[in-house]
Amino acid sequence: MSLSLLTLTVIPLAAACGSEKDGGGSQTVGTGAGSGTAALTDVHWTVDDLTADGEKSAAPASAWLKIDKNGKVSGNLGCNGFGAQATVDGTEVSFAQFLSTDMACDAMGFENTLTKALKDGTLTAKSTETAKNAQQLTLTTKTGDTIHLTEEKAAALYGTKWTITTLGATSDSDGNGDSQAVSPLPSGADAYLVLDQKKGTVSGKAGCNNVSADATVSDGTITFGSPSTTRRMCDGSLMEAENALLGLFDGKATYKIDHRSMTLTSEDGATVSATAAD
Repeated sequence: MSLSLLTLTVIPLAAACGSEKDGGGSQTVGTGAGSGTAALTDVHWTVDDLTADGEKSAAPASAWLKIDKNGKVSGNLGCNGFGAQATVDGTEVSFAQFLSTDMACDAMGFENTLTKALKDGTLTAKSTETAKNAQQLTLTTKTGDTIHLTEEKAAALYGTKWTITTLGATSDSDGNGDSQAVSPLPSGADAYLVLDQKKGTVSGKAGCNNVSADATVSDGTITFGSPSTTRRMCDGSLMEAENALLGLFDGKATYKIDHRSMTLTSEDGATVSATAAD
């Protein structure tokens, strides 16, 4: 079942957050890393949990936010994507022009509570560092509710298990540029790719069968060699998805990584989207 693109609704949001350095290893939250300062901007913050009115709720895996160096905010509230314009001034951040999609799903309870917390006036912020050198951020509302977030590092091209999520095309077969629907992989499909820099290869699964090939990365493109696969037969839908994915091989594809998502686009316009596995 496909989901149509939903319209954006405007929701006013005004919030500020700050912290002060203390003796417990916390850091001042600011616009960039420095002595005693933890970066707030250009960090992908995954929302871990939210405590409101004394009740703690784990966040959906999809909840995150990021403020880029120009103050542009992007993220997900748990169900709906959102954006805003932020002004970061030392220990304070304010949001304006808050936009979100308007889709209903199972995570609406958490999303509504998170939205309310973000709109609860001035929030204080305290940053700490994990054993893996990742930042953790705690936002506390004026009423004592808390939001815990953790920095999520961007995925590397090499060595990451890129799990295939969708297959599609940027133009139709006669090349007139008409867009076509992007389709998720069928249920039961097992498709992923792992690039090995030292060996110059790619390996993984194509939906049903194991696959491997030479792979050369250069200037934003990956040149895939002829694929070697096992010979297992699966259900028709799995084989169709596998054949579509194998269309990437024996050719060159451009790649684009956005944090933990990657898009591959072949020379004939076929697209493959993937996410980094945990």
